[in-house]
Amino acid sequence: MPKYLIVFSLVLSSVACDREGGSERDSLRHIAPSTLRKGNGAEPQTLDPHKAEGVPASNILRDLFEGLIIEAPDGTLVPGVAKSWEISPDGKRYTFHLRPTAHWSNGDPLVAEDFAFALRRSVDPSTGSKYSQILSPIVNADVVIIGEKSTETLGVNVVNQHTLEIMLNAPTSYFLGLLTHSSTYPVHRESINRHGNKFTRPGNLISNGAYQLEDWIIQSHITLKRNPNYWDADNTSIDRVIYYAIDDQTAELRRYRAGDIDWTDAVPLTQIRWIRKHLPKELKVSPYIGTYYYGFNLTKPPFKDNLALRKALSMAIDREIIVDKMTALGEAPAYGWVPLGIVGYSSQSLSYQDLDSELRHSEAERLYQQAGYSRDNPLTVELRYNTSENHKKIALVVAAMWKKYLGVHTVLINEEWKVFLNNRKQRSVTQIFRSGWIGDYNDATTFLSLMGSRHGINDSGYNNPVYDDLLEKAAGKGDPLQRRHLLEDAEKLMLRDHPIIPLYFYVSKSLIKPHVKGYMGNLMDHHYTKHYRLELR
Repeated sequence: MPKYLIVFSLVLSSVACDREGGSERDSLRHIAPSTLRKGNGAEPQTLDPHKAEGVPASNILRDLFEGLIIEAPDGTLVPGVAKSWEISPDGKRYTFHLRPTAHWSNGDPLVAEDFAFALRRSVDPSTGSKYSQILSPIVNADVVIIGEKSTETLGVNVVNQHTLEIMLNAPTSYFLGLLTHSSTYPVHRESINRHGNKFTRPGNLISNGAYQLEDWIIQSHITLKRNPNYWDADNTSIDRVIYYAIDDQTAELRRYRAGDIDWTDAVPLTQIRWIRKHLPKELKVSPYIGTYYYGFNLTKPPFKDNLALRKALSMAIDREIIVDKMTALGEAPAYGWVPLGIVGYSSQSLSYQDLDSELRHSEAERLYQQAGYSRDNPLTVELRYNTSENHKKIALVVAAMWKKYLGVHTVLINEEWKVFLNNRKQRSVTQIFRSGWIGDYNDATTFLSLMGSRHGINDSGYNNPVYDDLLEKAAGKGDPLQRRHLLEDAEKLMLRDHPIIPLYFYVSKSLIKPHVKGYMGNLMDHHYTKHYRLELR
């Protein structure tokens, strides 16, 4: 989805790459001072908040739409469309009071029915949302998702035009944080009725956030402009934000250095030392709840019913080398699935985390042979990753480790984002695939639910009824300690089954120009353009 100003980018391509001089100031004369330009990685598949996947789409949707709850720059939960709310004594009924001043970008009033409609649409099987299960805490959500009850039975109730009730199955401490996710955003009912799946196109898309869609040039850019009908428009400083779709991290960094963009998350592994030396004040690194991992396709050979092979490949990887020598910005080696720092949870670990590397490699080779392979009869496996210099370099290193310690022949396959996601979901061609999961809210279930057999983004096809049962029991527990123990048992079980290979826990990293003011790192790495301002001389 991103990329704008083709002529503009051609003009700027002639600017010298030395960012220490005055060429950046010269390049900035070519655009309005109230325009923020952001590199955004891969182009999103859609701007439908109930169907979108991935960080690039989420970045844009956070500007276009606003839920009942939003986040302050430091990640604190604050009122969004809901100016206030109450929670019942039993923790199972939330009553939200909407702002009477909230409107859609076309001026229509934003009302409680818009949220009720959106939540029902999000869990409707016909919508095809991959995130519908995130709404499982709501009464009847699970049975609606699998088609056993109608969407009208979902536990949402419109009390009046500006009051919405949401009923939960059990007290859910993270529920307010969950409401910052795009699966809970309202959508404009009349637009969907009129345009169907085309409601997200420029000219059709009516949003309720601080910005509205102005332009979308496929494989180039998405431009958003300030929404004058937003309830807090008077406090929105930046007039436009352009999201550029740039798959090549080196190219994105080059454009950042040339002054073409103001903000990038593209920090190529090969450039980390240079960036630390030359752009230390522009480099922003913060804690982040996210896990970088490889997934196995468990629905077909060679990994179906072959735990020994999956475990051997995991044990052969030296994660410490990856984080110390490659990523090198404070990432931690991942021997578990749920990152450290989750509130009220103790992250679990693979049994061989503390095993000496020589012993671990020896055990990996024994398991490899047990699985039916050897150096004389090696495994040949395909490892898929989406276009990214960093993903490629990590894949090359992992493939080299597998070759060195086991004799595995690895075929690396690079795919464009949309093709990559589709192949992962179809499972017809994938064997091992790169992935990363970023927490949607600060609770262990944002990770653990992903591996549930019915989750829309369980691309490994992991299916363990005991694991599902543990998650279901935890969801019904009001006692925090009992719930925590059930979730920890679920993670232990999943790690023993090895449906994935956790590699490292993320940190967020960005390069941001000095004239972009208001930045604060936060655990979710969620940033709303409305919180920023530009100070250009």
